[in-house]
Amino acid sequence: MLSPEFAKISPNSRKMNIRSLLGLQQAGVVTNSDSTSTPSAPASEEPPAGTTKKSPTTNSHKQLPAPTPSSFPRQTPGTAITQSIRIQSKPNFSHHSYLTSSSSSITDNEMSAARDIDVAGLTASMNAAGLSVSPTSNFHSPSSSFGPRSMAMQSASSKQLKPFNTGDVRILLLENVNQTAQDMLKRQGYQVEFYKSSLPEEELIEKIRDVHAIGIRSKTKLSANVLREAKNLIVIGCFCIGTNQVDLDYAAKHGITVFNSPFSNSRSVAELVIAEIIILARQLGDRSMEMHQGTWNKVSARCWEIRGKTLGIIGYGHIGSQLSVLAEAMGMNVVYTDVMPLMALGTAKQLPTLNELLQQADFVTLHVPELPETMNMIGEEQFAQMKQGSYLINASRGSVVDIPAFVNAMRSGKLAGGAIDVFPSEPAANGDYFNAQLNTWGDDIRSLKNLILSPHIGGSTEEAQRAIGVEVADYLIRYINEGNTLGAVNMPEVSLRSLTSAEENHVRVIFIHANRPGVLRQVNSIFGDHNVGKQMSDSRGDIAYLMADISDVNSGDIKGLYESLESLSSKIMTRVLY
Repeated sequence: MLSPEFAKISPNSRKMNIRSLLGLQQAGVVTNSDSTSTPSAPASEEPPAGTTKKSPTTNSHKQLPAPTPSSFPRQTPGTAITQSIRIQSKPNFSHHSYLTSSSSSITDNEMSAARDIDVAGLTASMNAAGLSVSPTSNFHSPSSSFGPRSMAMQSASSKQLKPFNTGDVRILLLENVNQTAQDMLKRQGYQVEFYKSSLPEEELIEKIRDVHAIGIRSKTKLSANVLREAKNLIVIGCFCIGTNQVDLDYAAKHGITVFNSPFSNSRSVAELVIAEIIILARQLGDRSMEMHQGTWNKVSARCWEIRGKTLGIIGYGHIGSQLSVLAEAMGMNVVYTDVMPLMALGTAKQLPTLNELLQQADFVTLHVPELPETMNMIGEEQFAQMKQGSYLINASRGSVVDIPAFVNAMRSGKLAGGAIDVFPSEPAANGDYFNAQLNTWGDDIRSLKNLILSPHIGGSTEEAQRAIGVEVADYLIRYINEGNTLGAVNMPEVSLRSLTSAEENHVRVIFIHANRPGVLRQVNSIFGDHNVGKQMSDSRGDIAYLMADISDVNSGDIKGLYESLESLSSKIMTRVLY
């Protein structure tokens, strides 16, 4: 990796705050009028006379002597260290920083040593987490369901960049994010603040102001109103499948990258749906409730085997395709619909229209995202198309089913039963909140027979939550330390191979900018006087993401590169890692 020296800003100049050491091997500096902590000097060095040491809990400064580039300590093979500066033009706010100084120039003699931090590979993390391996652990959804995110898992033997002074990276984890993720992030040296539940918006706004990364699940709403206050935030980790709780467009336009876990809990959801199909077919929920009340009611009327019945899957992605395999193994016939042609697994058959599926299926199950196109996609008209005495299961998103129409279909006998795991409005915490005050139809739906109601637990298994914790934490680490966006849901997916310890005096530049003509010409003009070893750029809608590794640079070059990129009108965010 690169030499572990961190640029220090000389006195008598403007202050610069290092913020956002976020990413897999990247971090950042933010321009700011306030000052915070500075990186500590190597143990073997003493501050020069006239300087003061700063307590970790104060905002005072200390001046540290730094070796020249020729005296930078070399790393042993297998060690990868990087320092990252994220510079962002957001003045007049106070935040936790990695370095604060009053200088506008960076000199070669103002570098301080950084410390090495071990980074465990994804495979090692999963083994350490004790993840169980099911008999179908090698199952894969159809290849068309997967995108470039599958490339995000790098070889555990590859050398990774590491940020300087990771203790200055502040991460907020909400909603009881799995311990595995907490452990991975803490092993990086990050400051991790953990809460078991979501926070009210006012408290969330107060907390998010000073953090560089936030990890959430489905209940925390990161709206534009909240993100507007997140002056230091560079990355969001959604420890779940969905990302509709985040204003993705606002985040992208402000350089905040969002990751999620699209398939780590797929097996758990598929197994739950299989269980619900059997329970509904046998009216097991009602029989169990009666027994709890002391009533013995042994009946066989309208109780069925599922063998030979037809399962209709709406959405044949990660969950739908796994469910297809499980259902066929139990003797069911499977039909499915999707917005795109997908190769069927086993003997499943794709149908051209939703109505055809509704007319053929005995059991209908939904596995679609929350989009304008899927809002109330199953309503009164669709229920009319379904077979008399059929069943509906929704473990996708609460907005996809018109609940009042569902209640009417159940009461009329059109549906013989149903299972609902997700709802339009869900409580922010556990408790006695599922009532008519939360949803106007709350009392009506709770009165129905042969209906399974569950509190959004489709992916709530120990195995799924550990796997999600490993996957999303790995994305966050790679983005913070390297700037790797593979797996991002709101940014172009860009990755460069890691720098090695042999590549001294290299810098990695990350430039997030508006996607418009002429920007690359301007950027390449800035890079023109330097040797660009690697460069990659990609765009997604109005946002473009560029990464470049530049060799043979000194601290003066770094400052010049940064200021030149910051001056471009297309700039959204500039990060410099070295």
